[in-house]
Amino acid sequence: MSTDGHQEGAAVAVERLLVPLSDTVTVRQTVGYAVQSGLEDADSLECHLVVAMPYDADVPESDRYRDDAENLLSRARSWVEEDAGTTDVTIETATIGVDEYLFGPRDYAEIFDAYAADHGIDRVVIDPEYQPGVTAQLLQPLERELERIGLTYEEAPVERPARRGRLVGETEDLDRLFATFWISYGFYLVLGDPTYWFDLLTGAAVAGIVAVSLAQVTFTVPLDRVQSPIRVVRFAIYVPYLLWEIIKANIAVSAVILRPSMPIDPSLSRVNSRVRSGLPLTALANSITLTPGTLTVRATNQELLVHSLIPDAREDLFDGGLERGIRFVFYGRDAAAIPSPRERDDAEIVGGEEL
Repeated sequence: MSTDGHQEGAAVAVERLLVPLSDTVTVRQTVGYAVQSGLEDADSLECHLVVAMPYDADVPESDRYRDDAENLLSRARSWVEEDAGTTDVTIETATIGVDEYLFGPRDYAEIFDAYAADHGIDRVVIDPEYQPGVTAQLLQPLERELERIGLTYEEAPVERPARRGRLVGETEDLDRLFATFWISYGFYLVLGDPTYWFDLLTGAAVAGIVAVSLAQVTFTVPLDRVQSPIRVVRFAIYVPYLLWEIIKANIAVSAVILRPSMPIDPSLSRVNSRVRSGLPLTALANSITLTPGTLTVRATNQELLVHSLIPDAREDLFDGGLERGIRFVFYGRDAAAIPSPRERDDAEIVGGEEL
């Protein structure tokens, strides 16, 4: 649960603090607050500085994440030494999650809880701008997950700088605009006539409006000039697989409907997917809905609520074939190899025929 202050009374001998780090504008203030508050309540301080590696850190082309983590840990160690002065402070640094795939708040909360249990941590101090290698801020859902598992935490009371929108001329924004424009333009021409000059002009105009209006909300995964074309190629590989799954599901549903007894078994299932929210989760939810026999009712953060019509459709959902395909598209071949929802125990039936 969250704590707003420290218990009054005699100082303890040693207080053990866990400070998860990400390279934000308030990380320096967060480390300073952790050291100051820890030394107020204890004779000495054991400060654990950790960087949780995002999913990107486990793919071969992303070694820079490890270098950035080591650099941040080195800077944070210097900050602790500077703030502690001559006081007895023990500093431990670590990168965690390097052998796992951390996709969302629940994964981060669980790995912090495991570290806290292994090292006897008394309190966790969270940076209010905490963003571990993702584009969308993670703090609020992370706090909810920390409360759910019962890990005591405190949000550092730091001064947050005023948020200013970035100029569209920045490289990342231009990449998003470029990608959104060409996806919209291509889709428009598929529906129209790519050889007709009027469709070419109106398509460009519509795609431009869509790009300016929706580029910032369409892509929540990093775009770069190398990975984005690779994802397009992976998506082209994924489409035939999706079509095959749709054909198989059509046959299965048709066979059930044509049987006189119509042995349908409608149910509602909850799946904690291993894809990040935003475009990857949307692609997974839509892929599931496109497959006859399943319908995505809700998609929040990583969690999907899916209605299935027949047992085979539910079993396919739990086996995670479509989830594996989407992970391949957005995160690469290594991410596609992680266990299925059934193997991870991340899928359950939450309602039956009465729903």
